[in-house]
Amino acid sequence: MAENEVKITVRPNGPFRVEGSIKLVDAQGGEWDLTGKPAISLCRCGASANKPFCDGAHSKIGFQAQDSAPPPVVPQTATENT
Repeated sequence: MAENEVKITVRPNGPFRVEGSIKLVDAQGGEWDLTGKPAISLCRCGASANKPFCDGAHSKIGFQAQDSAPPPVVPQTATENT
């Protein structure tokens, strides 16, 4: 992974795992101190007691999600339309 690259991985029925140099800011502009944390997991089930971070509550509530990225759309060429 490049130095300035951020990678977000959708964990199966779990959190968003964020790796890289990130800044996490709340709605009022306050910033979380992520010093020394090369990665964080963000809640997407809504049940975490430690929002916005994941605390594993998704397992307890049986959170289910669609996790697969759709395949890329390949445009048709002009010759395919004839």
